[in-house]
Amino acid sequence: MSAQNSAGIQTLLDAEREASKIVQKAREFRTKRVREARDEAKKEIEAYRQAKDEEFKKFEAEHTQGNKQAEDEANKEAEAKIKEIHAAGKKGQSEVVENLLKAVFEVKPVPPEKV
Repeated sequence: MSAQNSAGIQTLLDAEREASKIVQKAREFRTKRVREARDEAKKEIEAYRQAKDEEFKKFEAEHTQGNKQAEDEANKEAEAKIKEIHAAGKKGQSEVVENLLKAVFEVKPVPPEKV
C-alpha cells in the first residue's frame, strides 16, 4: 500500500508542478498582453492627438485670415493718424519755437499782488 500511496503522492506532485507551470505561463501571457495593450493605446492616443492638432491648425489658418485683414486695415489707419499728427506738429513747430524763445528772452517780471 505504501508503494501505491507513494505513486499517488508522486502523481499529485507532478500535477501540482504542471499546474504551477500553466499558471506561470498564464501570468507571463497576461503581462505580455497588458504591455501590448498599453503600447497600442499609446499609438492610438498619439494618432488622435496628431489628427486633432492638424484639425486645429487648419481651423486656425481659416480663421486668422480675417484677423490679418483687420490688422492690416488698423495698421493703415494708424499710419495715417501718425502722419497727420506729424504734419500738424511741423505746421505749428516754428510758431511754438518762436513763442518759447520769446518767453525766455523777453522776461517781464510781475510783482506779487499781496505782499
